[in-house]
Amino acid sequence: MIPKIENIPIGEELEVVEEPTYTWKIDFENKRIVGYTDGLEAMKQAIYLILNTERYRYLIYDWNHGVELADLFGKDKAYAYSELKRRIREALIADDRITDVSDFEFESIDRNTILATFTVHTVFGDIKASREVEI
Repeated sequence: MIPKIENIPIGEELEVVEEPTYTWKIDFENKRIVGYTDGLEAMKQAIYLILNTERYRYLIYDWNHGVELADLFGKDKAYAYSELKRRIREALIADDRITDVSDFEFESIDRNTILATFTVHTVFGDIKASREVEI
């Protein structure tokens, strides 16, 4: 059966509704869910989850969630610095509550480890974040 299109509103303005950030609060230290969180605290948790999930590895997440870091293992540090900046930014910008990622700084912890620190600009405010990566 062919659908009828006579009841589809064409040319009318659609109202965009912003979904709340209300989500489960994770206690990472004790590995428990301890209620709910919203706003800036929910964003900190979302950033942590994005940066600690390898993209494309887990079926539970869509392909826009997570960051690609596993293939940097064994690469040159100069290459890793530029790729880390791009990959972290792309992973975080996929969340529509994040407007920009800036102020990247890289520190070589040891021969195989880089610490990337940066500022995440969200609709709720700025968050300083970091991610340690083994290369």
